[in-house]
Amino acid sequence: MTSGTETSGSGDIARTLDLLWDTGPRPSRGPKPGLTLDRVVEAAVGVADREGLGAVSMRRIAAELGTGTMSLYRYVPGKGELLDLMLDRVQRPSEEAPGDWGGGWRAALEALGHASLALHRRHPWLLEVNQSRPILGPSALDGMEKVLTRIRPMGLSDPELVSVIIMIDGYVVGAARTQVYQERAERTSGLTDERFWEAQRPVLERAMTSGRYPVLASLSADAFATGFDHFGFGLERILDGLEILVARRAAEGGTGTRVPAGGPGSCAADTPSGDRAAGTAPTPPGRPSRGTRKTQGSGGQGSSGSRKSPGPEGSQGPKGSQGP
Repeated sequence: MTSGTETSGSGDIARTLDLLWDTGPRPSRGPKPGLTLDRVVEAAVGVADREGLGAVSMRRIAAELGTGTMSLYRYVPGKGELLDLMLDRVQRPSEEAPGDWGGGWRAALEALGHASLALHRRHPWLLEVNQSRPILGPSALDGMEKVLTRIRPMGLSDPELVSVIIMIDGYVVGAARTQVYQERAERTSGLTDERFWEAQRPVLERAMTSGRYPVLASLSADAFATGFDHFGFGLERILDGLEILVARRAAEGGTGTRVPAGGPGSCAADTPSGDRAAGTAPTPPGRPSRGTRKTQGSGGQGSSGSRKSPGPEGSQGPKGSQGP
């Protein structure tokens, strides 16, 4: 995504790449036994997960590890470089891999979408980072390689393949933002989603019987029910559209050898990972995660299935500014 309170690549780029690829000088042993760069990064991710990205500072991480702030600088130059290491760390392949990576390109993109959504749900602070200019580490490139291996048989041009990844990631980020914001609103206000919409029921019911909104009033009682999988529905429609494009391109004599959407192929069982595209250079798409299959939808939901008045879908929508 391109919006955020922090920006990837804001530190010393050369030093960050050295740390990511382990090509620079190793830090001298510090006064605290067992302290490593990996432990520093893990501690930073943990603080961000629990308290938000704003809580991450060299002083806070040092306190988390029970060491002095200056000792951290043996391992990482500053917060800018630390942020890029955190981004690469959460993109590492998960031990829990999705089961659908044995199918064709459609199954791969579906798994990518669900895995990326699950990652953002586990690490909501990702939504606070502007990753329009990512530092490409091994996790990001590993993820891109896995995804491209699975979708190359679509028969699209290379820029189109990158665009497919950007499309899926942008959709996921918009959905994740809506879900995370809904949960945050409930947590900070102390008002449940059900109570929020129940408070509006009298006014909305009068509006629905006024004759001013005949189409809205005609919707079924479950139109704004919380059980509908908005995220899954939207993702499937994106894949439907891509399938039409792939079929048309094959009929016209596309740029590559096409296999059906559910056709054969092989892919590492690890979850895909990666981030956005900068200029013409492809950059990794999804990010590792458990790939939860049944997640809450991308649009907001109303209170209960019995309410016929409009729910949150009509009042908020994903921004979707992030691209792989």
